[in-house]
Amino acid sequence: MMKRVKALMNNQKGLTLVELLAVIVILGIIAAIAVPSIGNIIDNSKKDAHIANAQQLISSAKLAVAANDDIVKNRPVTVTYEQLEKAGYLADLTDPDDKGKLYSTAQVKITETNGKYEYTVTLIGSKRSITNKKASELNRESVVAPTPSTTT
Repeated sequence: MMKRVKALMNNQKGLTLVELLAVIVILGIIAAIAVPSIGNIIDNSKKDAHIANAQQLISSAKLAVAANDDIVKNRPVTVTYEQLEKAGYLADLTDPDDKGKLYSTAQVKITETNGKYEYTVTLIGSKRSITNKKASELNRESVVAPTPSTTT
């Protein structure tokens, strides 16, 4: 019985310090690769949310034009988010970079040329903006950091 206990005590199996350090180094390398990738994914999803908001704003302006609403009777006209929301064409449109807050500027400029309408959107948020872009021009590159205003 004693021999058996001694044999079990001598037959210890576990990780050595070198093996443990190797595992920690490997995990560190994986984390160093994964963290920036996750940051890029989050950044791209926020840009996509800005684009979706811009498209939603344009769609609601198109709906107002199709309904021949008073807010879009004369052209060229700039229709704001507040006007579209008050008229019932648009629900909450919040800034993805500043949860729960509205854009400081959210508007669509509607122009008419030869019976064809053109919609140009401007969204200015806390960290990013889309300025004077048509629906066909909306992509991740059109979402940029707003230029700081110069005060004198």
